[in-house]
Amino acid sequence: MARMTAARAAVEILKREGVTDAFGVPGAAINPFYAALQASGGITHTLARHVEGASHMAEGYTRTHAGNIGVCVGTSGPAGTDMITGLYSATGDSIPILCVTGQAPTAVIHKEDFQAVDIASIARPVTKMAVTVMEAAQVPGVFQQAFHLMRSGRPGPVLIDLPVDVQTTEIEFDPGTYQPLPVYKPAATRAQAEKALTMLNAAERPLIVAGGGVVNADACDLLAEFAELTGVPVVPTLMGWGALPDDHELNAGMVGLQTSHRHGNATFLESDFVLGIGNRWANRHTGRLDVYTAGRTFVHVDVEPTQIGRIFAPDYGIASDAKAALALFVEVARELKAGGRLRDRSVWAAAAQEKRATLQRRTHFDDIPIKPQRVYEEMNKVFGPETRYVSTIGLSQIAGAQMLHVHRPRHWINCGQAGPLGWTVPAALGVARADPEARVVALSGDYDFQFMIEELAVGAQHKIPYVHVLVNNSYLGLIRQAQRAFDIDFQVNLEFENINSPELGVYGVDHVKVAEGLGCKAIRVTDPDELGGALELAGKLAAEHRVPVIVEVILERVTNISMSGTNDIGDVVEFEEVATEPWHAPTSIPPLRS
Repeated sequence: MARMTAARAAVEILKREGVTDAFGVPGAAINPFYAALQASGGITHTLARHVEGASHMAEGYTRTHAGNIGVCVGTSGPAGTDMITGLYSATGDSIPILCVTGQAPTAVIHKEDFQAVDIASIARPVTKMAVTVMEAAQVPGVFQQAFHLMRSGRPGPVLIDLPVDVQTTEIEFDPGTYQPLPVYKPAATRAQAEKALTMLNAAERPLIVAGGGVVNADACDLLAEFAELTGVPVVPTLMGWGALPDDHELNAGMVGLQTSHRHGNATFLESDFVLGIGNRWANRHTGRLDVYTAGRTFVHVDVEPTQIGRIFAPDYGIASDAKAALALFVEVARELKAGGRLRDRSVWAAAAQEKRATLQRRTHFDDIPIKPQRVYEEMNKVFGPETRYVSTIGLSQIAGAQMLHVHRPRHWINCGQAGPLGWTVPAALGVARADPEARVVALSGDYDFQFMIEELAVGAQHKIPYVHVLVNNSYLGLIRQAQRAFDIDFQVNLEFENINSPELGVYGVDHVKVAEGLGCKAIRVTDPDELGGALELAGKLAAEHRVPVIVEVILERVTNISMSGTNDIGDVVEFEEVATEPWHAPTSIPPLRS
């Protein structure tokens, strides 16, 4: 046994649980933990400019690789409350992050001491566990339980609050014999897999809906194998985008009210059976449930038993980790195929691909000011399949999801349920920290970009390069479009005459000057023919200077992006004319497995 402070024991456990990076802001009540971080070594700390930013950096870090757990650290009081948005974002998307906060001394926690707040009670609704540790000897067990909970079942975040006197108290702890607790994940049974495959095999026009749980479970290869064995087209959700490459011949496109494809919605509306794996039937995916469910049989597989039936009652539910379920589905499908008992889905799959070839939205516009569709066309040309895209919410994200192409899991890193403005910059820094050799490309509108713009200085200070495509129309574009239902355009206009940047005209904030003032590089584009060159230059500047590089694209003030205004996936309003040229998949589609 060794004698050490409880704070040092906590740091030693982090290392033995695989933590190599942390993001945070020190303060008086968490300084003993920071002292232990420095003394122990082995964990790289990135200093954020805002504690909420640190929580989003931890999210981006976790979302980048299977097995990662991002850690964010803050002091007492407002540091913890600032991180609540990050915890909400993480719990909504089933992302495990660990939030460690300092706290006032135990003797004064309930005496309205300076920066003393019951952060555990505040955080409990948006975490798997939130606890203030009142006894130093409990610290090792609490941290051990935290990692067990974050990884078990439906993944999610944990908050551990450490009073300053608890951190400094010495305890007996032996790091050399520490072992993580076993991870628990429910697994489907053979009988359940056989029943699900029997139901799928009986359908005429089946689909697989692949959610973020497939990505979280690192089960994308199994998904592809299962789809290819059965010949059933796959609909990725927004959180599952990349689970099957966009150019795969069984990718049927995304479905939904906003982040969807015309061909995806059209194919879904013709289906008669849906096998949902690792998805939660989010409302922006389903829209009106009477439309979504009409005439279809549903099987739902989810790692969280209480998720089954939460939105609507499936015809059959299986509580299982996506990887465990897909492994059994592949096993059963192989046997059915070997016995000649799998139905031929080639006509149905071909019909889905015919829709993809003909129901494309137009992206090529030569207008000045630039139309946003052209931005995504140029991004597809310049950024290859290895690119990790990062985005959160708004018309920029919705249009990006409609028009970009994603080919690999964890290469579309998106805050799905919470969608907080400001998420993109810090999340992109977390992604780039987790995968320093990757090309990381963030996508924001001007309002998202301004929310946590100070975090760009983190990238400059810590040499974290990435490219940030900033589409600027000086509007809260998504809210402006939603206000059409009320016949208003109220408090959504960001334009003003910037006396320091007269060349910007009415566009307001000079993002180039702000970015450069924060130690980054920036390029402004006003001509669509210059977009491709600017994006390529940004990649070179990021690699050369090892800082974030912003490409600000000046857009036309108003563009309405295709989406449903009636909550009906069959009633999406196409605001721009459709493509005149059919889409053809590249010749690099992987062959079907035999």
